Amino acid sequence: MATIDEALVRSLLRDRFPDLAGLELRLVDGGWDNRMWRLGEDLALRLPRSERAPALLEREHHWIPTFAAGLPLPVPVPVRLGAPTARFPKSWLVTTWVEGTPADLAPITRPRSAEALAGFLTALHKPAPAGAPRNPDRNVPLAAFAADLDGLSGPLREVWDDALAAPEWDGPAVWCHGDLHVANVVTAEGALSGVVDFGELGAGDPANDLAAAWLLLPDPDVFFKHYDADENTVRRARGWALRRALGLRQIGIAGEEGRTGGKATWRPAAEAALDRLRLLLQ
Repeated sequence: MATIDEALVRSLLRDRFPDLAGLELRLVDGGWDNRMWRLGEDLALRLPRSERAPALLEREHHWIPTFAAGLPLPVPVPVRLGAPTARFPKSWLVTTWVEGTPADLAPITRPRSAEALAGFLTALHKPAPAGAPRNPDRNVPLAAFAADLDGLSGPLREVWDDALAAPEWDGPAVWCHGDLHVANVVTAEGALSGVVDFGELGAGDPANDLAAAWLLLPDPDVFFKHYDADENTVRRARGWALRRALGLRQIGIAGEEGRTGGKATWRPAAEAALDRLRLLLQ
């Protein structure tokens, strides 16, 4: 595999999309499965660096344009898909650029963001068409992960047990972002301004996305004044939020310890989410 650097990006653009090859390139810090550059002022380019990343980029290219126009917040809309070649044997993607600062660096503080997030998810959570992808780690019953949190105690144990006891989703499978946490939304002056990284996109239970109320917002209760969810869906969403917050905390700790794949900036957001969840059943 070639080294993923600016020289490679320039050569791929010259070969595949010469009309874009002269645009300014700026490496963007972050990204889990892909390395990303800002391309000019209005575009972004993502090159996969994990084994699963090409399939995720192809999924985004195929599906996001089918619903992006109906979303009330900016999202990265795919505009070009680079095919595998001998020089770079994986698919890669050019999308629109979403302006803002990742929320792990600039957290959401503005109260109006709760309504903005609720409006975004209300628009996204429409019944998905036949053939829509299913994510084996997101679009499955929460009970599939029942044993993952066996060591919990106290209020968090109560939240988890209550979520597992909630009836499973029996509505239509709806579009879900699947990975709404602080590194996958951007802010401007403390307000939610965009949603990025749809690599975990799939159809299923909206509760998975509703976990974002605790993961992202200072006051989750305000969110549910603007998003119409039944109580059982809210109970499952708390469980998804707990599972996700614990995972984000582990990645944050790994970052503090300098381990590969760690993101130290994720820990404060994870701890804040866990604090919100501890208050639920008190």
